[in-house]
Amino acid sequence: MKRVVVGLSGGVDSSVAAYLLKEQGYEVIGLFMKNWHDDSVTISNECPWLEDSNDALLVAEKLGIPFQTVDLSEQYKEKIVDYMFSEYEKGRTPNPDVLCNREIKFDVFMKIAMSLGADYVATGHYCRKGSLEKDGKKIYQLLAGVDGNKDQSYFLCQLSQEQLSKALFPIGELTKPQVREIAAKMDLVTAEKKDSQGLCFIGKVRLPEFLQQQLQPKEGLIYEIAADNAVYSSRKPEFSSLEEELAFEAKDIVYTPEMGKVVGKHQGAHYFTIGQRKGLNVGGTKEPLFIISTDVKTNSIYTGQGGNHPGLFKKALFVQNSEIHWIREDLTLADGESMEIMARIRYRQPLQKAKLYKFNNGMYVVFEEPQSAITEGQFVSWHIDDELVGSGVIS
Repeated sequence: MKRVVVGLSGGVDSSVAAYLLKEQGYEVIGLFMKNWHDDSVTISNECPWLEDSNDALLVAEKLGIPFQTVDLSEQYKEKIVDYMFSEYEKGRTPNPDVLCNREIKFDVFMKIAMSLGADYVATGHYCRKGSLEKDGKKIYQLLAGVDGNKDQSYFLCQLSQEQLSKALFPIGELTKPQVREIAAKMDLVTAEKKDSQGLCFIGKVRLPEFLQQQLQPKEGLIYEIAADNAVYSSRKPEFSSLEEELAFEAKDIVYTPEMGKVVGKHQGAHYFTIGQRKGLNVGGTKEPLFIISTDVKTNSIYTGQGGNHPGLFKKALFVQNSEIHWIREDLTLADGESMEIMARIRYRQPLQKAKLYKFNNGMYVVFEEPQSAITEGQFVSWHIDDELVGSGVIS
């Protein structure tokens, strides 16, 4: 009998995942990860992880499976929280959820599971795992969840073949309503529970407030750049190579104060991200202001009016070599090669037609349609049909 350790988070998805595994005849062990214990940054006096671990325990009791809690808060702080701060300070916008899966759930947690003699680790993600044979070797695939509205394969875009080989995603074939229905039928305490918001496993911590406690505020100016600014209509230079042209397309416009007018003040450029419109507190414009650029060196924020402002859009992005990750290592592009794919630059974004171009210093992702708010530090994932084949950090 194969042994599976399921990460019980105290939510409905992982509860149903555990139930299904048991139905399928696995020997199931429930493990709750405690990733946070600095109560000074939780908002409100509820202690979410206590409530969640309690719910996880009740589910395990109901299903009749062994249960324990593991404290990973130290590794979490080191691998996730510290990474987030260093990214924000560089003016990049990190994605803690993607990292949490790569570094915590499918690494630290997986090692604990293996030490308990597990054959697999299971989570309540809405995605599926496939496999194929190539040259006599088994290759694992990360496939989209059946529920188009909840597909979470993006969050697992950094997993390796090794991690995928030991992973199970029991609810990937189901939709959210079906999952809730099973939980209700089984009378699980989590059946009606709302989906968790906030950081992966930290519970109810709001990111900006959390960051503000750690990063010192620094007053700076907010500039508005007009949509008809000359910088958007300047003619494209002549290029001597495709690589040169793509580098031009992927490059960010460098804004300077002279290009715009001052419309307000902010408390630190490192708190803000491209495409953001809330939290600026600047009134009196015809359309809402969107952030089109932040400069942590000069502590300036540049904005434009409306969601169609030309400063929000770009056709291409670049991923450095060290940050290119192929789940399907067999599809890796060599220098000079290209590949037509579908891509997304954030969770829940509909897939976009694009093309990968690999050069010796990295890879360009070139979109058919210009994309809004391509954000440095976030992950771009690329797909063939319903398979996520690779990803990278937007540089």
